[in-house]
Amino acid sequence: MKNTRIYFFAFTLMLFLAASLQSHGQLQSPAASPAAFVSQNVGFTKISIDYSSPAVKGRQIFGEIEKYGVTWRAGANATTIIEFSTGVSVGGKNLRAGKYSIFITPMASGEWTVHLNGKGNSVFAYMKDGKIDEEAVAKDDAATIKVTPMMAADSQERLSYAISAENNKVAKVTMAWDKVRLSFMVDTQVDQKMEGFKGAF
Repeated sequence: MKNTRIYFFAFTLMLFLAASLQSHGQLQSPAASPAAFVSQNVGFTKISIDYSSPAVKGRQIFGEIEKYGVTWRAGANATTIIEFSTGVSVGGKNLRAGKYSIFITPMASGEWTVHLNGKGNSVFAYMKDGKIDEEAVAKDDAATIKVTPMMAADSQERLSYAISAENNKVAKVTMAWDKVRLSFMVDTQVDQKMEGFKGAF
């Protein structure tokens, strides 16, 4: 009886070890550009951004990895998506509640362009003859924002997005990567919504 228990224990231990080794063999390395998410309530609106966060890794990012004059997906891996829970105004355009892709066109000098793609497309949907078709990208913009980038003294290793509630009516969305800081404003139209509420009663 005692031997039977020992054999059973040994057999169970072997099964456990085999299962552990198999699961260990299936472990994957951490993602080079981990998924990230940021969200902020501003006024009556929830603003959320889903993106992947690439690293500098000692490289020259803008001008080399991301070419000047070429629209970029504003992140890595999957499409960078911004979502508004209510209607907002961005770049002078009224946008409905919903999801929009974020693209960025970096420039060697002057203003950069932030695109909010109304179809939620990937930037690679606009490939033509091995290049981004910039006219097609612009055609599907729900909003286009011209922004002068700010250059920081220190490099930020990983790309990140931040949403500041500012005065709780207009939000500031900031992309930071390497030495570049790029911000645009989102008007959550609090006053217009308040007027709408008054008219409902």
